[in-house]
Amino acid sequence: MQWRKHGVILEPAGQAPWIRTHASLPAADQGPAGLRVFFSSRDEHGRSHIGFFTFDPDAPSAPPGVSASPALSPGALGAFDDAGVTNSCVVRHHGRFYLYYTGWSLGVSVPFYLSAGLAISDDGVTFHRASSAPLLERNTADPYLTASPWVLVEGQRWRMWYVSGTGWELVNGAPRHRYLIKYAESSDGTLWSRGETVCIGYRNEQEYAFGRPCVIRDGELYRMWYSYRGDRYQLGYAESSDGISWVRKDDEAGLPLSPHGWDSEMIAYPDVFRHRDRLQMLYNGNGYGRTGIGLATAE
Repeated sequence: MQWRKHGVILEPAGQAPWIRTHASLPAADQGPAGLRVFFSSRDEHGRSHIGFFTFDPDAPSAPPGVSASPALSPGALGAFDDAGVTNSCVVRHHGRFYLYYTGWSLGVSVPFYLSAGLAISDDGVTFHRASSAPLLERNTADPYLTASPWVLVEGQRWRMWYVSGTGWELVNGAPRHRYLIKYAESSDGTLWSRGETVCIGYRNEQEYAFGRPCVIRDGELYRMWYSYRGDRYQLGYAESSDGISWVRKDDEAGLPLSPHGWDSEMIAYPDVFRHRDRLQMLYNGNGYGRTGIGLATAE
């Protein structure tokens, strides 16, 4: 699969008080009224909020309409998400909106802790936390961190692919996280059963992190896009017949770094969706979203 790049569609430029730097982790929400893209941005204090913008893939150069207020802001002092919230995905189910996200809190021995969270809305604009506690707390299956849940609903089964920490290591005297992609299931989207199922693991000693996975079902085939890194994030791709056992095919990802410009150093946080029978990809370039969100179309 090859992708044709259309360039940046949203550049963070102070469109609202919650948008000072970065436009990260895009996730398309397709409804009867059109397409919205949820994303994360940082305020003047560097704390991430989640909001959305409206967007027409048929007119990628048209200015997007950005929400004046965030849909979700950092949590209460001392909560698992009091240092920031970053977007992961939005699921529509029986008229409700389920916003899966990552909550950030600051650490001492390590710079931060991450925990997957859930907020729910009846209108897709105003979200309320399902709980003041994490959706996926640290436990024996995930002792270090959980983050970046991607969820599909198949009949009565909710399926999740998420990031799980396997430890921290000192690199040049500073702690560096290690995390991979695991799998969980639920009957209602709120209570999840986790185990030791690793979907995407480290391929060599240089790899140490995977960004938010994006999974779609294409007939009998599951496709996953993600970003992985040693020295920098690049686009990865994998396929599966059951959504559990995956074969990495990173060489087929089809979206390389540009020779110069906004995505010349990094490709991160892909979100793939279907529009007018063609696959579209939203993604971040340099600086984990500092240069904005771009669009590419499958050819």
